[in-house]
Amino acid sequence: MNNKKTVVIGWLGTQLDSGAGAGRWQKWRPTVALTQHFHQPIARLELLYTAPHLLLAQRIKEDIAQTSPHTVVNLVCLVIDDPWDFEQMYAVLYDWLRSYVFDTKQEQYWAHITTGTHVAQICMFLMVEARFMPGVLVQTAPPRKQRATHPGEMSLIDLDLSRYDAIAQRFAAERATAVNFLKSGITTRNIAFNKLIEEIEQVAVRSRAPILLIGPTGAGKSFLARRMFELKKTRHRINGSFVEVNCATLRGESAASTLFGHKKGAFTGAVTDRAGLLRTANEGVLFLDEIGELKLDEQAMLLKAIEERRFFPMGSDRETESDFQLIAGTNRDLRQDVAIGRFREDLFARINLWSYWLPGLAQRPEDIEPTLDYLLAHTAQQLQRQVRFNVEARKQYLHFATSSEALWTGNFRDLAASITRLATLAEGGRESARISEALVSAEIARLKWLWVRPEQRLSDENAIDLCALLGQEAYAQIDLFERSQLECVVAQCRAASSLSEAGRKLFAVSRAKRSKINDADRLRKYLARFGLDWQTLKDS
Repeated sequence: MNNKKTVVIGWLGTQLDSGAGAGRWQKWRPTVALTQHFHQPIARLELLYTAPHLLLAQRIKEDIAQTSPHTVVNLVCLVIDDPWDFEQMYAVLYDWLRSYVFDTKQEQYWAHITTGTHVAQICMFLMVEARFMPGVLVQTAPPRKQRATHPGEMSLIDLDLSRYDAIAQRFAAERATAVNFLKSGITTRNIAFNKLIEEIEQVAVRSRAPILLIGPTGAGKSFLARRMFELKKTRHRINGSFVEVNCATLRGESAASTLFGHKKGAFTGAVTDRAGLLRTANEGVLFLDEIGELKLDEQAMLLKAIEERRFFPMGSDRETESDFQLIAGTNRDLRQDVAIGRFREDLFARINLWSYWLPGLAQRPEDIEPTLDYLLAHTAQQLQRQVRFNVEARKQYLHFATSSEALWTGNFRDLAASITRLATLAEGGRESARISEALVSAEIARLKWLWVRPEQRLSDENAIDLCALLGQEAYAQIDLFERSQLECVVAQCRAASSLSEAGRKLFAVSRAKRSKINDADRLRKYLARFGLDWQTLKDS
């Protein structure tokens, strides 16, 4: 049972509470009627008014003394020149409430929002919503039939949304929809990634501070940045456009010109004025991918633009303004770049308020299957035909894609390209097609080749396959030491134009110590030990 005393804070109604003659008792007056609900006694009323209405405030206090003698009425005069001035009304009410002593253990508080100007009512609502006043709203209404003895209707409104299950469920559903939107409908199974996206959703909707996305190439930084922009747009948080640039493509004077714009004649080739991407992104989102590639001069200009929303275009002595939100992306460790002086520490501190590391595809193997389904559906839509895996082909592809053999160096770009190839080559008619095991085998071979570094690929092409030359049984009888030696000999034989030339290179040091030199014979005898001869090696 609630034994707390009820305290009401409300404005004097200069129109609704007015009346001086005996007829006022036949009229519904909200402030007086508030104290006539005897099932809910009011212990104290803090009646707010302005100086011109002192007499009316005193009369209301006297009338309440007759209808509800136990209610203490405190008249609170607030100095407000214009009750329709939102800024002034909010400031005065805020200052008074901040100085008011609330005793929440002994008292419960109601904010009466029926009286006062609309601006006063809005300010009262905001004070309760922000918890500057720890209470609920109370709204009163006249009785359907005017009767002096009837106080009318009264309803309480608690702005603590967590107490309303239906509202809480709606908010939860809205958040889930937003998170799903950021993930493009892909049901990710990685717990850490799901938590990351949930936090990004809150930041995207609530904050305009810079955001830093860190991750390897192809991890989805650009894609996520655009989805964040689209989410902000649907929530009416921004009005401008999404502007994207890869800083690795900016070189020399064109870097500053591209970002900050220039005036005509600022440098050779500047034949017209250029607005620049920062200005184009005004009231929108600017995504600077690979921000770590910016030179120090551009970094300094960018820092000023972020902090002051102003910057100098090249060749201009007048500043221009742009109110944009920055999302930056990088695959570099900017902390290390700061340590060696390659990236400005102050800029890093400014863009590092919200930083998120996006894991590569190899770190999210559990998400490969749902991503595969999403990409296949997307590609099929572009090809305007339904494309599916055969059961065994799908099993084969997923087994490889989630194994340690699948490096996914290009991350989601590699996976998207792979699915596009498979969907395009899938056999079938115009409306539907199937991806076979043969196609999957060929695609796996292609991916393995793509992920081999050029120097490794060259080395593999020139590798000596001793097992093929000697046969598996003979190869198994040779020590690792002899295998390495034999590989070197075979390589020299293949590179030389004759047996003698190969012998001279192989025995260049020891031949000088011999009185009788026959390099070709020495080499022929060495090869014979393993059942090999010169012609066999050249043919192989």
